Amino acid sequence: MHSPDPGTSDEAAPAAFEPGIMPAGLAASPQEAAGLLPLVDAAILDELEDELDGSGLAQRFARDYAAMWDQRYARLAAAVDNRDGDAALDAVISLKITSAMVGGLRLAKLAELLEAVIRLGDFGQGQVLMERVAEDGGLTISELQSSYILEND
Repeated sequence: MHSPDPGTSDEAAPAAFEPGIMPAGLAASPQEAAGLLPLVDAAILDELEDELDGSGLAQRFARDYAAMWDQRYARLAAAVDNRDGDAALDAVISLKITSAMVGGLRLAKLAELLEAVIRLGDFGQGQVLMERVAEDGGLTISELQSSYILEND
């Protein structure tokens, strides 16, 4: 009888997961990991200010981001509720990018997770994630206003 070489098996290797996409049974793990990220990373805002030569554009961008939160969230929620993949992707990618630009790392990560489930067409899981987006989005805006916008007025 022939024994397989160490580290090999006669059984097929499990299928690899696509980057950024987890099976439904493991979906809580990336959400939990997102919860460990800071709401707002001040270093990112400092870097943005430096890149813009301290012109006040970074603060205006953060102020506009905060002011547009309700509108941005409503647009994304409507697209997810209506199972409109194109509109949902447009809204969630916008949220992901702008959140990362203002240092909203937790919200940017949640948007990335939401983008993955939208791409899979799993709007049921998308609606579940929207609850976290709403909660952490509100917390991000509060943190951004108290720690950056009001501090730099």
